Amino acid sequence: MLFILMFSSCNKGGLNKIASFPLSLKEASAAEKILGSSLIWTIEDSRNGNILYGVNENGKLIKEIEISNAQNIDWEDLTSDSLGNIYIGDFGNNKKERDHFTIYKVPSPEHVGNKTVADVITFQLPPNTKPLDFEAFFIYKSHFYIINKKNKETMFFKVPTALGNHTAEYVCSFNLENNPQKISSADISKDGKTIVLLNKNTIWKITDFNTDNFCSATIESIALNHISQKEGICFKDENTVYITDERIWFIGGNIYTFKIK
Repeated sequence: MLFILMFSSCNKGGLNKIASFPLSLKEASAAEKILGSSLIWTIEDSRNGNILYGVNENGKLIKEIEISNAQNIDWEDLTSDSLGNIYIGDFGNNKKERDHFTIYKVPSPEHVGNKTVADVITFQLPPNTKPLDFEAFFIYKSHFYIINKKNKETMFFKVPTALGNHTAEYVCSFNLENNPQKISSADISKDGKTIVLLNKNTIWKITDFNTDNFCSATIESIALNHISQKEGICFKDENTVYITDERIWFIGGNIYTFKIK
């Protein structure tokens, strides 16, 4: 079922640039904060290595972890759980050629060396679902919620966080107040009460949900008034998010903070 939502729109204030990524990190494709770590974690997408990076708030590269049993087909986003484990979403599908996708679980990256083995979760789309491209996900109540990247219809699918192979379950769809929508990253606050979705110039803040029917929740469109190839968003605290963008020539490659409340 497709839901058309009523939106409120506002601008909470400008992006605050706090640092730049090292020049070696050209295509930072995600951002995530995990329990027990002061670092901002990121990855690079397709055509790059199978490496998880940790940088500090000054943009200094502190840690590189090679995931030795992983392949970077098209890594797109990161999420984490309440135990400090981080998950890498290998589900980019620009050419619509993939029908199976992988999520790599890296236990407690703060406490491993420069190489580790990940646990593996795989999933496929429900029967009779057309190929989709994904770039964003988060965890809510022991499930991954994975969001497609599309101009108009934004869809949620859910997959259990348990290891093994799964068939994704369709949750709901809606049209967001922006065209194109093309969600590139997502996160949920540590208290589980606020979801943020990101594209190149907008944040959508989702609140007032008690179940995973996010399409019937309250949604607020927040203009960033700044256009770049934004690829990562995560909560710094309940009121503030980190946002990252890819470096394209002399534009981007930065870490920002932004107040959502």
